[in-house]
Amino acid sequence: MKIHFIGIGGIGVSALAQYYLGKGNEVSGSDIASSETTEDLKKKGAVIFIGPNSAENIKDYDLVVHSPAVKENNPELIEAEMKGIKILSYPRALGELTKEYITIAVSGTHGKSTTTAMISLVLVEAGLDPTVIVGTKLKEFNNSNFRMGRSEYLVIEACEHEESFLQYWPKIIVVTNIEEDHLDYYVNIENIKKAFNEFVSHLKKDGILIKTKETLIDTDKKTINYSLEDKKEVEKLKEIIKIPGEHNILDALAALKVARVLKIKDDVALKALSQYAGSWRRFEVTQLPDFILIDDYAHHPTEILATLKGAREKYTDKKIFCVFQPHQYQRTYLLFDDFVKTFKEVMEKKLIDKLFLIDIYDVAGRESEEAKEKVSSKKLSEAIGNATYVLKEDLFKELNGGEVVIFMGAGNIYNLSQDLKGLSGFCS
Repeated sequence: MKIHFIGIGGIGVSALAQYYLGKGNEVSGSDIASSETTEDLKKKGAVIFIGPNSAENIKDYDLVVHSPAVKENNPELIEAEMKGIKILSYPRALGELTKEYITIAVSGTHGKSTTTAMISLVLVEAGLDPTVIVGTKLKEFNNSNFRMGRSEYLVIEACEHEESFLQYWPKIIVVTNIEEDHLDYYVNIENIKKAFNEFVSHLKKDGILIKTKETLIDTDKKTINYSLEDKKEVEKLKEIIKIPGEHNILDALAALKVARVLKIKDDVALKALSQYAGSWRRFEVTQLPDFILIDDYAHHPTEILATLKGAREKYTDKKIFCVFQPHQYQRTYLLFDDFVKTFKEVMEKKLIDKLFLIDIYDVAGRESEEAKEKVSSKKLSEAIGNATYVLKEDLFKELNGGEVVIFMGAGNIYNLSQDLKGLSGFCS
């Protein structure tokens, strides 16, 4: 089969492209810009078109899969429709796969990637040889967001953005939490809860829901709860988990519950969890000559607080600087008060010593001019009070050397952290 992916550099779409490559299909794809991901796909045999999407990229394909971010007026999408090629969004294409496997789907406002990674490694350690699609890169998967297995098990990260997860039909669902997010789509928490309830209704007749005790789901399916109140298990996990923070203990608890459902022995599951070294941009630590550099994907207020609590637990006696890039204008506007409350708590509790905010990451195609006029990183820093708005090019002037520097956000702040790696040594 010949398959073309529009937006192939995306974290989910690229994993699906690897799946089809692994199955022996001819794969091509297009994206606006080249990246580590597109270069890796090239090496694995995909034909990649970089630059503005073009109708000329659409050949005699059997299937075209597109990122949910692709608009209806995309020239490649239009050309595929004109040629009568079957077209599926990434969630729909992944949804078709979930019907063919015993699927374990991990959902929630945050914690999805880490929990998916932990469950996957437990299944690998147990010899269940799963296929895995996760929203981050894992060292254990050769720095990839995908693993090709040979068994009937599929482990996926099930994102709630624009109800994508309603395309999936799992045997086991994990819900890590439900909070306000993606309010540009959902508007309020009640609509988010309705979407999660509907997702859980997709469980097979003998399916199982595993969720945090505090998360309320309306379902008649078998349900297993987990929480930090499970003292004996929590203490056991705290002894072996390498990455700091109670949120990571919760994620490990979810993985342990899944293991038990699959009749994997505790000693096997605990061994896998003890070896988990963390995922790409999930509290990813790099020791530099002048700094301890931490890359972290946290961009929701709850994630931010949990991550910075974990940082202070790990680095009790060091100065910690946090550089935060808000993600999307509309999102920042809708969660503005929550960001202010969270960062004020962070500063009051001295979880960090300095907070820097750089300009908001502008998400192409998802922003409104109205939102851009209402909110900015400068306004956010002023509302927080004890925070500094700084231009990217001036940030490194604020560093003295010896600090723990956390680069936090879901946008291109990662590039800034890589710049610091290149400049390391300038303080010596």
